[in-house]
Amino acid sequence: MTDRLQLEVHDIEVPILTGIYSEETHLPQPLRISLTVDMRCPDRFTPDTPLSASKNYLDLKHAASTALPAGVHFTLVEAVAEHICDTLFLQDERVLAVTVKIVKLAIAEAGESIGITLIRHRR
Repeated sequence: MTDRLQLEVHDIEVPILTGIYSEETHLPQPLRISLTVDMRCPDRFTPDTPLSASKNYLDLKHAASTALPAGVHFTLVEAVAEHICDTLFLQDERVLAVTVKIVKLAIAEAGESIGITLIRHRR
């Protein structure tokens, strides 16, 4: 079995142009995005291990927020998740897999979480 490191950033709220219904297509919708990134890791982490042995959490946050193209309408939230995965795979060759969970906040009526989870592996 190969060791791997999982980095996690959860519950980033981002306004994104997405949806298929007319009431959804003209204004950004609030999405809650959570990421888990599986990475190759060194044999050991010691007290003096540099950040370069891991990945900066802000890179994950960037992929789920500012790296999403402004003004682009994503018909499906699955396409938003795909863009996030692509960004993370391009950022770092050590990224082995990305799990993106997206909750559409605007359609919840009683506090439920409605959305998708996409899991992509490096090919």
